[in-house]
Amino acid sequence: MKQYTLQHGLCAFVLIACMALMPGVRVRAAEAPSLTVDAKAACIMEAETGAILYENKSTDRLAPASVTKVMTILLIYEAVADGRINMDDTVTVSAHAADMGGSQVFLEPMEKQTVRDLTKSIVIASANDAAVAMAEFIGGSEESFVDLMNKKAQALGMADTSFQNACGLDADGHFTSAKDIAIMSRELWTKYPEAFEHTTTWMDSITHTTARGSSEFGLTNTNKLIRWYNGATGLKTGSTGKAGYCLSGTAERDGLKLIAVVLGAPAPTVRFQEVMKMLDYGFAHFKLVRGDAAGTVVGEVAVAKSKCETVPVIVRDNVCAVADKAAAEATSALTLRDDITAPVAYGDVVGEVVYSYGGKELGRSPVVAAAEAPRATVGDSIQRVLQLVAE
Repeated sequence: MKQYTLQHGLCAFVLIACMALMPGVRVRAAEAPSLTVDAKAACIMEAETGAILYENKSTDRLAPASVTKVMTILLIYEAVADGRINMDDTVTVSAHAADMGGSQVFLEPMEKQTVRDLTKSIVIASANDAAVAMAEFIGGSEESFVDLMNKKAQALGMADTSFQNACGLDADGHFTSAKDIAIMSRELWTKYPEAFEHTTTWMDSITHTTARGSSEFGLTNTNKLIRWYNGATGLKTGSTGKAGYCLSGTAERDGLKLIAVVLGAPAPTVRFQEVMKMLDYGFAHFKLVRGDAAGTVVGEVAVAKSKCETVPVIVRDNVCAVADKAAAEATSALTLRDDITAPVAYGDVVGEVVYSYGGKELGRSPVVAAAEAPRATVGDSIQRVLQLVAE
């Protein structure tokens, strides 16, 4: 085996490659001060890796109020992506949906709205009636949609979640945790970033068209974070008598995407203040560092019995990690096979790059052939010998 050591100004990794990370991996800044959050439960997660940067009672099962709708929104965008529905589809509002109460846009039975307008009503105005209308449209009934919600939660590894409705009204057995909210918020952000067009919208409107005619209804975002915090991108507020004041807040700075969740804050302004404090903590003490980007040429490998003597090799996977801002430099070691024989196809694995810090492995990616290396013919071999003689 041939080994080549490449020095990179990557700063220190403190987590393994994001390709291998699962939500819930914990990270702590070495010199980070303690953090106290005025809420029943709290969690900070880095969105790309799923690393947890801070948590307090993050797996306690609590009522989430309208933060429930993060899952509802996620399933709407998933249905659009799968082609089961599209944003221009027309939804007929049922009496059950229109009767939700709480936060609403005052839909009427048999009123027709597009998926797009119902979705922005959910995301911007936290409309319970719109959430249930969409649940019935996708699932056939709210009960069937709730089954989809719980199946998705299970698939995402949300171990402390049980949904009983699509909008978040208090109900027996309806609970989740700060960590699980971070997990589903991360899924929405990383898989369907288009949803954040609405989460960052402060004001919009929909048009009600009923037997009495048409009228415009204004939507104002319930999430003041998007006006108060630099880099805020969303996501969802919630409050009920049982849940207290809740928020899944998202923000991005310098490529670092953070999700800060509070459940059971004592007052509406406190949830925003505490989430902003949590985001400040995350941005102050952590950064996201990356290895060589996928597709980067990092060397070449010899190929025996080939028409060409070597082929370039590239990194196959993106490697990233959350790091302490005070971290030092890291190294990467490229190891290539020395037994490669033609033919070689584009994308064949020919070695790997391993990222290390202080003698500890922190992440790795296969390296692959960036070109074909066909087997040499007799004519190729003769021509090569003649070239050598000529030299």
